[in-house]
Amino acid sequence: MTGSVEGAGADADAESVPRERRAVVAKRVDSGEADLAEIRQLAAAAGYEVVGELTQTRTEDAAFMFGEGKVAELRELVRRTDAGAVIVDNDVGPYQTFNIGGELPEGVEVIDRFTLILEIFGQRADTRKAQLQVDLAELRYELPRAEAKASLAKRDERPGFMGLGEYDESVERDIKRQISEIRDELESIAEKEEARREQRRDSGFDLVALAGYTNAGKSTLMRRLAAEIDVDENADRHPDLDTTAESQDMLFTTLGTTTRRAEMEKRDVLLTDTVGFIADLPHWLVESFESTLDSVYRADLVLLVVDASEPVEEMREKLVTSHDTLYERNEAPVVTVFNKIDRLDPGELADKRGALSGVAPDPVAVSAETGAGVAELRDRVEAELPDWERERLVLPVSDEAMSLVSWIHDHGHVDEESYASDQVTVGFEAKPSVVARARSKAAGLVPAEST
Repeated sequence: MTGSVEGAGADADAESVPRERRAVVAKRVDSGEADLAEIRQLAAAAGYEVVGELTQTRTEDAAFMFGEGKVAELRELVRRTDAGAVIVDNDVGPYQTFNIGGELPEGVEVIDRFTLILEIFGQRADTRKAQLQVDLAELRYELPRAEAKASLAKRDERPGFMGLGEYDESVERDIKRQISEIRDELESIAEKEEARREQRRDSGFDLVALAGYTNAGKSTLMRRLAAEIDVDENADRHPDLDTTAESQDMLFTTLGTTTRRAEMEKRDVLLTDTVGFIADLPHWLVESFESTLDSVYRADLVLLVVDASEPVEEMREKLVTSHDTLYERNEAPVVTVFNKIDRLDPGELADKRGALSGVAPDPVAVSAETGAGVAELRDRVEAELPDWERERLVLPVSDEAMSLVSWIHDHGHVDEESYASDQVTVGFEAKPSVVARARSKAAGLVPAEST
């Protein structure tokens, strides 16, 4: 059984950071060494200042998660650092939370990993859909705890047993009712979004989704690929397109979906960035954000972005987990993108390609920060998108025909356009649905001649 404790002095930032935003982070692992890097990032993303750290390697204690001696060390660390919160990077049960809190100075909040994630989501939810998904996740998190509290209070015939509050079956029913109502509203939103996706496809757009773990550089890559990055932000834009895609070195800077038109040679592509994956998320939390993940599941192509500067084993673990999530429902091809290659030493990229060839057989290597490899990524995107059809139409020269030629330019790639005295010939590539509509429009002008 091993462990460690680190802490800053109580006066380190006491004047600049309110006590309730000063936190000690703690983690227990069954074996090996506990890694606090991600929980520190999550705490920072939620607005906490980490002033102390505690780890322990041992089997889980049913009452306290940590051993009682380690909880005593935690209490002293909290006092020494004047922390107002303890963030535990584990799935802490309601009774364990209560027991740990009872050993800490008065007023110190105990927050587990998933409560912290929900707090971040709540801070970033700036659309109705995002807020509904956060509410759903919070309710699904609370439901088993409400059931446990009700069961315990009923068994002991003491409402509020252990200070858990008065819970009865009506509380459980109310939570389940709210969950059902939120699901109905999210389903209605999803139907509208699916209709919008089909409208975009009918307009000739291919839909490409960015997926991957949070902080892999998805938003930075999106800005690099976006066609409108140098366009005046006050200029008129397509109403479906968002004007910004944040890129900060912070977890969960993107919670909702952001869609922008991508710069491609031939294809009209709409690129969508969404919330990043994160390690060890429980099934109920992933399901709560299923509506957001629909933009990934229903895309024509998925770019799975991986931080290539991370150790090979960490990359492998994230790739395997991402594949499990993507291939469960997604039918579109997936292209793996090794990002942040500017942070690698010479030869390191080749080593990682070889080591990960089993889970990433043909990755595209880029640096979204510098632009290296982005041209090759654009070529790969166009190559992997569903095949276009080739068509050649001969039309009479008329205003209606000129309108059709303009429409074909907007919805496909024209590589032949010639005019004679009484006809115009247009050769192009486009989606099968676009080709079919072009043929139908041409048929109303004159019997179509095609080769």
